[in-house]
Amino acid sequence: MRRAALAGAAVAFATAALAACGSSGGGPATAGGTPSGPAASAPAVTGPSGAPGGEPAGEDAREAGPQDAETPDLPKVPADEITPATGTFSKPQKEYLTDRVPQGMDPAAVLQTGQETCDRLRYLVKADRDIAVAAVVTGEVADAEPAVAHLCPRHQDLVDEAALGYPDGTHTGAALRPGRYRAPSPTKDCAWRLTGAKGKELAAGSSDTGRPVSLTVPASATAFTSTGCYAWLPEGATR
Repeated sequence: MRRAALAGAAVAFATAALAACGSSGGGPATAGGTPSGPAASAPAVTGPSGAPGGEPAGEDAREAGPQDAETPDLPKVPADEITPATGTFSKPQKEYLTDRVPQGMDPAAVLQTGQETCDRLRYLVKADRDIAVAAVVTGEVADAEPAVAHLCPRHQDLVDEAALGYPDGTHTGAALRPGRYRAPSPTKDCAWRLTGAKGKELAAGSSDTGRPVSLTVPASATAFTSTGCYAWLPEGATR
């Protein structure tokens, strides 16, 4: 359970630290493109960090899904009209904001959510790289891919590895990739099952220790179901 506790504590620490930083307020965007003014509430990181006050919400919180980082039903501000109240946005910031700023919303507020995503990843990597990747896999660090691509490309390796992992749930068809996988921070209710053609069981297992576990997804698998294991990461990935 030490790894599971670390997962919750690391995400909670990142969220609490960012909340403390964000409470200081400040002025609008400054020259060079760094927004420092008040922004609209950013999407909350769900899962272990979802408890009030930044405290870990416990293992049950892992069942919660990520909140949407965008509002796709609202019309977006055209790219050539995205400007801060003062100063300018850098080219990477402008690229991140393209097609992401709803009409009537301060673009600096949208940019802040992306910057906070990068800050969360930075804190989590310092605590435990596997936990950082797992948080992207599960969506606890929401909307990581565009934020990393434009605002913190140094974390691209985390996103690339997360794209090859599996969160809890059922995965079938083209989503299955043969190989060896590990769950770095499972709960004590971790269980998994691999099935092949006509639902034939190929492998199954469980763990009540909270310690890391591994499994192999064979080429013949047609479905992979996991509960309570949090996230599975590919073994042998570039680290």
